[in-house]
Amino acid sequence: MASNKIIVAPSILAADFSNLAGEVHAIEKAGADWIHCDVMDGHFVDNISFGPMVVDVARQQTKLPLDVHLMIEHADHYLPRFVKAGANSITVHVEPEAKHDVVKTLKQIRDAGCRVGLSLNPATPFEAVEPFLDKIDLLLVMTVHPGFGGQPFRPEMMEKVKRAAEWNKSREQKIDIEVDGGINAETAHLSIHNGANVLVAGTSIFHAKDYSEAIRELRGE
Repeated sequence: MASNKIIVAPSILAADFSNLAGEVHAIEKAGADWIHCDVMDGHFVDNISFGPMVVDVARQQTKLPLDVHLMIEHADHYLPRFVKAGANSITVHVEPEAKHDVVKTLKQIRDAGCRVGLSLNPATPFEAVEPFLDKIDLLLVMTVHPGFGGQPFRPEMMEKVKRAAEWNKSREQKIDIEVDGGINAETAHLSIHNGANVLVAGTSIFHAKDYSEAIRELRGE
């Protein structure tokens, strides 16, 4: 079931990796709801981040849900490693370049006992995810082109968020609508206004002096 509250999921991609354990503890104490893990393979996106070992380190430091976003090719092949590392939610991509059978992969995530997420890039139309919405728990709308942190938010992506929110209105079993990319206090407010309820933020939290204040500002508190 989708959450009724606004969920803040700090992306550890922006954390200080020389003190990852300390950073995870700090954002948990600051009021984070989930921990977002951006996994990149250098193929599906033009960057390499980290793999299951870092997810495992995060798992050892917190009981918060680990929200793992696989920006990789052949996610179906690597899924078991992230499940074993302690992922609670796994999001894969709908684009053909991700090189997997979307329906089979979503079922594989469900069968592993994780929450099921599906993501689409800025260039991908909403129609691409529509056939799968009744099979997922979470839709991740990328509000920047994936691969690098710190990019400017793309407000035209709100149209996809609106369409997902419209889909939710006609369903009992609602999905979480997550946004990722350029999320700060201002763009978080815009995203929430359009129907998003999960905010992924990296730079705006981990580069802030006060993590608690940054998280409160994202929620509009």
